[in-house]
Amino acid sequence: MSIRSRFRVGAVTAALALAFLPAGHASAADVNNAKNAGFEAGLSNWTCSANSGTAVSSPVHGGATALRATPAGQDNARCTQAVAVKPNSTYTLSAWVQGGYTYLGATGTGTTDVSTWTPDSSSWKQLSTTFTTGASTTSVTVYTHGWYGQAAYYADDLSVYGPDGGGGTDPSPTVPAAPSGLAVSGTSSSSVSLAWNTVSGATGYHVYRGGTKVTAVTGTSATVTGLAASTSYSFQVTATNAAGESAKSGAVTGTTTAGPVGPALPKHAVTGYWQNFNNGAAVQKLADVQSQYDIIAVAFADATSTPGAVTFNLDSAGLGGYTVDQFKADIRAKQAAGKKVIVSVGGERGTVAVNDAASATNFANSVYALMQEYGFDGVDIDLENGLNATYMTQALRSLSAKAGSSLVITMAPQTIDMQSTSNSYFRTALNIKDILTVVNMQYYNSGSMLGCDGKVYSQGSVDFLTALACIQLEGGLAPSQVGLGLPASTRGAGSGYVAPSVVNSALDCLTKGTGCGSFKPSRTYPELRGAMTWSTNWDATAGNAWSNAVGPHVHALP
Repeated sequence: MSIRSRFRVGAVTAALALAFLPAGHASAADVNNAKNAGFEAGLSNWTCSANSGTAVSSPVHGGATALRATPAGQDNARCTQAVAVKPNSTYTLSAWVQGGYTYLGATGTGTTDVSTWTPDSSSWKQLSTTFTTGASTTSVTVYTHGWYGQAAYYADDLSVYGPDGGGGTDPSPTVPAAPSGLAVSGTSSSSVSLAWNTVSGATGYHVYRGGTKVTAVTGTSATVTGLAASTSYSFQVTATNAAGESAKSGAVTGTTTAGPVGPALPKHAVTGYWQNFNNGAAVQKLADVQSQYDIIAVAFADATSTPGAVTFNLDSAGLGGYTVDQFKADIRAKQAAGKKVIVSVGGERGTVAVNDAASATNFANSVYALMQEYGFDGVDIDLENGLNATYMTQALRSLSAKAGSSLVITMAPQTIDMQSTSNSYFRTALNIKDILTVVNMQYYNSGSMLGCDGKVYSQGSVDFLTALACIQLEGGLAPSQVGLGLPASTRGAGSGYVAPSVVNSALDCLTKGTGCGSFKPSRTYPELRGAMTWSTNWDATAGNAWSNAVGPHVHALP
């Protein structure tokens, strides 16, 4: 847990110093007035409604334990502590939280009671607010609680920071001991995974490679990425807290495996989107994705406050406690089975904008950082709210320069985006044709569109798929860069679902000239890449009917 050291000064000096500080400004005499702020002593000093709280060893933000509180029925898992405070004083209340909906607040302040909250969070997030005590207030009640019917929440390292209320504080931390038990827990061609024992009093750990710090974590494991294949590296770990950093642990050597061999993808491939959220479809871990999928697009990366930059936040709470370490291990396992796992940017509600040189650079740098951190093989562009061809081209070429020839780039434009080569999406695809893997246009949620013969076709038919694919096939994309994107079930899209047999007929029409409707292409395209679906989760909900029918058909194409 994180606690600032208490600094004592003479009464006169303290009074003079405080007189020149604005309200709310921390002074040297400010302390954390909460007791057992990191739950290292279990629930001592805390009271939780309906026995809803317990101290757990994982996950923790700092130290060895944290609070886990579970709402049930009409109880919202409220945990409280009475904290001694000074009258007419300003305090900052904060806590680190994750899991289900979490609220943090203070009552009995004598002025305006305060609270703040956050929805589900898959990683530790700090909540913070301030309050001012009344003229006669000497105690306030601070609390955390969840919400009715929601998942359990976790809280750690709570603080009520301000003038000493006289109730005593937790003891100041000391520099932690060096970690023990450091060992290599896994390797890939570009990463080494490490694990070590918990150090009492530590709030975080630094990982060193060859004596240079490469990452910082709060748990007792880490994966160091961006390494060369078939190479040995030396690693050490230190423990940290507010008092400082420990000595380095003993060193261990990790050796990366040989790099992948063979073709990057099969000639004909099936792409499926994996949902990093729960929307009523079957909740899956990456390991649960059906083996027919050759490219798995993780949906979705998140925009950040930096223009063009993206990040990725695993929805651990929504996915039944799926951890980042499990997710990374599942990526490696899929890759070992010959699959490609990429991160998708955008979606219906995506807000990523790449519209100038700076945002293009931010996009490339941030996607490459995610590839390094998680082991993603590439990126999917699914920006449904506009795309700037000039700067997205710049961003993807910059990313290619960083990642090399093994980079997988896929795109999932809407039908309107690929009606003409003058459209931004189509121009982007043509601009990066030499590094583009496949365009899986979404043949759904569309309405009627023009085919390459100038006729209007309605979605939901073989003709709609073949006549619109013809525009891309004759508009400059290689057949190996064209795939058919369809929903896996009627629940996977608002409209445009077709039976797997219709998808297979369209594939046969385009590759072999058989199974066509009224539209017959002027030639065949035996190199056609394959098909895509939204999503592996909706596919699983329907018993994997889509992938069981379309997957083998794609893989058996000429």
